[in-house]
Amino acid sequence: MDHNNMSRHQYFYAVGLSYRKADAETRGKFSLDAAGKEAVLQQAKQEGITSLIVTSTCNRTEIYGFAQHPFQLIKLLCDNSRGSVEEFQRAAFVYKNNEAINHVFRVGTGLDSQILGDFEIISQIKLSFTESKNHGLANNFIERLVNSVIQASKRVKNETELSSGATSVSFASVQYIMNNVQDLQNKNILLFGTGKIGRNTCENLVKHTKNDHIVLINRTREKAEKVAGKFNLVVKDYDLLPLEVPKADVLVVATGAQMPTIDKDILVLDKPLLILDLSVPKNVHANVLDLPNVTVIHLDDLSKITDSTLENRKLHIPAAEAIIEEALEEFTDWTNARKFAPTINALKEKLNTIKDNELNFQRKKITNFDEEQAEIISQRIIHKITTHFANHLKDRDTMVDESIEWIEKVFRIENPVK
Repeated sequence: MDHNNMSRHQYFYAVGLSYRKADAETRGKFSLDAAGKEAVLQQAKQEGITSLIVTSTCNRTEIYGFAQHPFQLIKLLCDNSRGSVEEFQRAAFVYKNNEAINHVFRVGTGLDSQILGDFEIISQIKLSFTESKNHGLANNFIERLVNSVIQASKRVKNETELSSGATSVSFASVQYIMNNVQDLQNKNILLFGTGKIGRNTCENLVKHTKNDHIVLINRTREKAEKVAGKFNLVVKDYDLLPLEVPKADVLVVATGAQMPTIDKDILVLDKPLLILDLSVPKNVHANVLDLPNVTVIHLDDLSKITDSTLENRKLHIPAAEAIIEEALEEFTDWTNARKFAPTINALKEKLNTIKDNELNFQRKKITNFDEEQAEIISQRIIHKITTHFANHLKDRDTMVDESIEWIEKVFRIENPVK
């Protein structure tokens, strides 16, 4: 694939890990916080990689970009996370060119979400693109791809029922609480962490449980207060966490920390405690399972919960895939046009050179040579020839790379400006 001044030896890759093959523990090792993503972008520039975007959520950590070999992108991920190349090889994926493009479309439209139709990822892709563009690492190809995926995502949302009903990781967590905690209205709920999943979980808790015993704690109190203000909830300082946990009946952990923030040392309990860990990496230490009255549910467990809403969404997969197919065709047409446009322009220049030489010869040979008429006829012939070639290259059955190579060889076109 040859795009945006890329060497013909560079290809577009999608590499990474997702819930499909990697468990939460493995995904946690490869997860990237804001500083980790920044480090990947900085290292990419230092190593001569000119265009890529980096996305990391609770369900996946993925890099989409151009490289001569996928290991260049894999190395960026392994160098800036706690995961090894060996672990990557066991649980990761590598897609190239069209497969990579198709993967990005499926991710961005919710078809590859851990909970079908959960569109949280599209906002992450938008953010990742903005970050890459700010670093000068988003070429025209990636910008067009991201915009195409955004438009396809909007169409899937508006034209299908793939996202109908309230189903997401945050809603699934609240649904689990409602189904497994008796007398919920009178239970104490502690929400630790007010990132995106934390905020959404908080909103669903207020909306669906009618519980007014919800306490919010975040490392940065101002962020918690901003969320709490919308729902008139109580906020406590971070250093009071060990005192608030024993009061809770339900603890929802949704922080972005890279290491566990909850372990059995702060769980001094005299009653049962249900913990929902919505974090990747896991933020609840495995040692809490040593305590007899603690139940821990991770988001991977929640994603297995199926209900009528999810079953209904599955019916709309074909419609969503049809929209993706249309978007892919439009994107492919655009990429092919960008690919062959330099060759068509070079062909036109070559034909014009032939035309000029021939007119010069005929001008000397023919008395009363009608130069204006000859120019008009020649230009029309050149236009018809180049249009025929362009239409051939636009045809979906055409092998574009081979055809471009043939045209350049026949007309002796060398290094057309890409």
